[in-house]
Amino acid sequence: MTRRDFGISGTVRERAARELRDRILTGVLPAGSRVDIDAITEEFATSRTPVREALLELSFEGLVRVAPRSGVTVVGIGPQDVLDSFAILGALAGKAAEWAAERIDPAGVAELRSLACEVATSAGSAAIVDANWRLHRRIHLAAGSPRLEAQIRQAVRVVPSNFFELMPAQEDHSLADHDDLITALAEGDAARSRTVAERHVVDAGRSLAGWLGGGSASLRTLTRMPAPVSDTTAR
Repeated sequence: MTRRDFGISGTVRERAARELRDRILTGVLPAGSRVDIDAITEEFATSRTPVREALLELSFEGLVRVAPRSGVTVVGIGPQDVLDSFAILGALAGKAAEWAAERIDPAGVAELRSLACEVATSAGSAAIVDANWRLHRRIHLAAGSPRLEAQIRQAVRVVPSNFFELMPAQEDHSLADHDDLITALAEGDAARSRTVAERHVVDAGRSLAGWLGGGSASLRTLTRMPAPVSDTTAR
């Protein structure tokens, strides 16, 4: 298998976990697949330790099952799992927007407008991923709650990093939601901010669930690299 430098920021463990998580969330690593650790370490050009740590992290998230003698098996995620996960994330994002509306100042609103412009400018390119992340993170920070932000950081892992690549039509919908949300935040409308933010996330979850439920035939054409799956037991 070709050795690759998988371009995701973070430690080797974090990058491996993110890449494998994406493959599971998009069906490239289907439920029931047995993961070959040796193949992954070769593909990612790393040692077994960070890969094992990444798989252990995914086991805590319920995405894989690690057994002493049977190796690592993908549990997978189905459309209903996606809907449930995005509903949870939506509730957290909604609360963050509600609190942000109560606490953000004019300078903060101006920063959000600037970040939203960056997202709009990046539409149709890979740059939209980072731009979108910066916008949402700034809203979460404006809520002024480290505990809530920590919960969101955990919940947001259900969103594949290539979400917009999978569903480019979702970009226009997201841009419109951003405008509505920033307007509500600027007006200090906490209730509307919460409604828009929660709807924004839940709608994205419905799109992903519908896409995932449509079958896996088209999934592999949208991934960055082939899945490291083998019938051999992970050692």
